[in-house]
Amino acid sequence: MSSDKKQFLATAEDTEHAFYDAIARADLESLMALWADDEEIVCVHPGAPRLHGHAAIRESWEMIFERGPVHIHPRNLHITQNMMSAVHSVIEEIKLAEETNFEDAHIIATNVYLKTPQGWRIVMHHASVAAGKASDGHHADSSILH
Repeated sequence: MSSDKKQFLATAEDTEHAFYDAIARADLESLMALWADDEEIVCVHPGAPRLHGHAAIRESWEMIFERGPVHIHPRNLHITQNMMSAVHSVIEEIKLAEETNFEDAHIIATNVYLKTPQGWRIVMHHASVAAGKASDGHHADSSILH
């Protein structure tokens, strides 16, 4: 899929699958074709500042892909959806070629999708490193205050 001819994606889940597939292949063109055309799109990588708009988001993924593909396995998906938007909360398990032990590291990500005439598109990806071991996503930590 090139950014010139965007593939129609019928569900937010299809878009999410294509997003992680493009990252696993380090396919910048396919990845960027998944974002909404609106310049109000936002991306936050773990430990990094908020990026706003296509140019900044594209540049960040170019830098990430310089090291090659990133294999991310999203799990513990929690979906909130209506007819026009969807919010997916996932835990990302990440495998990098140079990393050998990722047992205690995990990323909490929120992906927001919007239904457009061209199908479902990403409007926000926000990923943060979470402290401690990955939760199964089914219980709340009583030490969290909000």
